[in-house]
Amino acid sequence: MFFTRGVGRHKEKLSSYELALRDARIEKYNLVTVSSIFPPGCKIVPRNHDLDGLNPGQIVFCVMAKNATNEHNRLIAASVGCAIPSDRNAYGYLSEHHSFGETDQIAGDYAEDLAASMLASTLGVEFDPNVSYDEKRELWKISGKIVRTKNITQSAIGSKNGLWTTVVAAAVFLL
Repeated sequence: MFFTRGVGRHKEKLSSYELALRDARIEKYNLVTVSSIFPPGCKIVPRNHDLDGLNPGQIVFCVMAKNATNEHNRLIAASVGCAIPSDRNAYGYLSEHHSFGETDQIAGDYAEDLAASMLASTLGVEFDPNVSYDEKRELWKISGKIVRTKNITQSAIGSKNGLWTTVVAAAVFLL
């Protein structure tokens, strides 16, 4: 699996989405969105790892977040969070977050928190959902059940020319 992100701007909303996919380098594939499970034993590779092994038109599975606006100065974000268990034979979680008015940092932290919270609840790790993400992250680290969290996030500000601005973030599976 690899993570990617992109942004596109165009007078047409659909073309803006296409340009965001191009920026993310996944426009050539028939993308099928799936739910949020990080498969047991899945390895995260760099975005350019094996794209040559994929063919245009190929069906490719992904977890994708996207957002769009044609409002001047509107801040949008799309983020995919990931939580990986320390037991590589167990599954982890991916999460999608689509927001308005959030920076990369805020949207990314939120997506990571979502994924880690889902994984923690599955693993039976007790936590207070009302405490900060940093406090939860420390508790999860201490439990030894969640080894790593990460996110891929793309934000953008709506064009002043009234163009559509679209952002995408995706976890793309290489099967």
